[in-house]
Amino acid sequence: MTTLIRTIAALSFVLVSALAAPAVQPDEVLDDPVLEQRARVLSEGLRCLVCQNESIDESNASLARDLRLLVRERLVAGDSDEEVLDFIVERYGEFVLLRPTTGGWNWVLWATGPALFLIALLMGAAYVRGRSKAEAPNETGLTDDEQKRLDELLKE
Repeated sequence: MTTLIRTIAALSFVLVSALAAPAVQPDEVLDDPVLEQRARVLSEGLRCLVCQNESIDESNASLARDLRLLVRERLVAGDSDEEVLDFIVERYGEFVLLRPTTGGWNWVLWATGPALFLIALLMGAAYVRGRSKAEAPNETGLTDDEQKRLDELLKE
């Protein structure tokens, strides 16, 4: 019984490991471990333009492979991390970054969410405050004439 459990656990581990493995091919890996680590960090921050919700490090698309190779070529040529990112953004646009910058006009996009939340919060507070200051409805009941008329209608 324990052999069966160990076999199932080992198979589960292998399957889960295969799902989480990056898409980097062995022929892409650089000989220098420091440059390879820099390439991996940069690749995790770049969007696959085909998959759009995956980094190029995770994607199996051919364009992602080309971008991974381009990152490694630039690093081997001596570019800094910022120079590599600038080169790729210049070539493919800022959409290639998984986390866009907050500079330029992008600050409007970053500020819109919190600003709308604050506006909604203020509107909600104003509504609650207005409701608390409103007069309660008049609950005096029916007049004698209205009560007689109601009694007549109910008897019919």
